[in-house]
Amino acid sequence: MPQFFSNKRLILLLVGVIFLVALISFTLRDRDHASLPEQIIKDVVGFGQSIFSKPTQYITGVFDNVDSLLNTYEENKRLKSRLEEFAKLQADVNDLASENTRLREIVDKKDDLRDYEPIQATVIARNPDQWEEKVILDRGTVHGVKKNMAVITAQGLIGKIKLTTPLTSTVELLSTQDPNYRVSAMVAGQNEVFGLIEGYDEKRKELILKRIDSNIKIEKGQKIMSSGLGGIFPKGLLIGEITEVTTDDFGLTKLAYVKPAAEFALLDHVMIAKRSMVTIDGTDGEDSTTKEEDES
Repeated sequence: MPQFFSNKRLILLLVGVIFLVALISFTLRDRDHASLPEQIIKDVVGFGQSIFSKPTQYITGVFDNVDSLLNTYEENKRLKSRLEEFAKLQADVNDLASENTRLREIVDKKDDLRDYEPIQATVIARNPDQWEEKVILDRGTVHGVKKNMAVITAQGLIGKIKLTTPLTSTVELLSTQDPNYRVSAMVAGQNEVFGLIEGYDEKRKELILKRIDSNIKIEKGQKIMSSGLGGIFPKGLLIGEITEVTTDDFGLTKLAYVKPAAEFALLDHVMIAKRSMVTIDGTDGEDSTTKEEDES
């Protein structure tokens, strides 16, 4: 009799193991819907997890907030330090500007190639067929805009006024394919190097700086600015940065590819530089359209 009960327990154990294995294999199959027992188990486990996870998340959030406060405190200290440096720099700039004004008064020099009055404008139209060449602004002759005035963004020079109406003006961009479009430019550095922006490489999306003396050393990474010598653009407007230096087709002068500082494809708000300069006869030449040999 005891042996029978022992065998019975063994049989029940085997049956239980077989049932457990069958249940495991059933639950591991790929199915679209869970069985009722699985749903109950999942819901119970999920409820338990949510009970434990919420306090855990709360505690983690507290530590994250403390860490964020510490980071904010450190960042605030750095920003205050930078602000003090900026204030000092601003004071130096104001001091230099004041000194420059006094020196100008001493030498009785009233005009500068860098001087211009900004006219704020907004791009209101753009022809898809000339997307890289022209844009239309909401400022015209009644606002003081005239042909050949330089147009800039916060990033740098983008072009010049090509056509005006009383209420609008058309800008011809530096990326134009017009072979007669030239900009008198210089390579910024200890010794100013002059050249001409002539042409735009559409594949590279870069301007081409030409007519640089072959004996002059220029390097990748140098900034290109407007020289102010062409009689149209004020001096010192950022044009771009040199990406490659090579020679022209004849090997007589150097040629440089310049990545534009401004993004021609994304133009919204711009400034028109109303330049004031002195002509040969000594009169105010802001209304004159003098020779445009370099920037026509």
